[in-house]
Amino acid sequence: MAEEIKTRDTIGKISSDLLIKPLETTSAIEQTNEQLGDYDKNINAAVDRGLKDYFGDFFLVVLTKKERLMQNVIRNYFFCRKTCPSPEYDQVVYHYHRTADEVEFLWVVPSKDTCETFKDNMLVIPSHEKQLLQYVLSFYDGTLLQISKKYNGEQDDSPLLIN
Repeated sequence: MAEEIKTRDTIGKISSDLLIKPLETTSAIEQTNEQLGDYDKNINAAVDRGLKDYFGDFFLVVLTKKERLMQNVIRNYFFCRKTCPSPEYDQVVYHYHRTADEVEFLWVVPSKDTCETFKDNMLVIPSHEKQLLQYVLSFYDGTLLQISKKYNGEQDDSPLLIN
């Protein structure tokens, strides 16, 4: 066991080693697939926390963040909240229906760079990325914000509230 620990590298060392290598580009879909390893386990853990913390329905939010000191390390943060969040970059939102005991996917908004690329190139986006394009366009045209306001019982013309 002690030998195993000695041979394991820290995330910082792995990050530093990767910075030395030539940059490999990946598509948004490839990046998403890479991050799905423990995704379901973390969603289930967030649901369990939400069931303890809230009565009735609640929302699951997944935020994707780059580590401040290691820009090539990306992490997902899973949490629950009673209200539906306003849409923002690097966000996935689910609605948990307590009576049905099911999780409903609401939207995904990728990084700002990805959103801008999709918007600027919408006519040439491959068919397997069209659904993501639709979420990006719904983010920009305010449709996702309207959905959020509806879940929160806000009027369509109410101002954007800070989370």
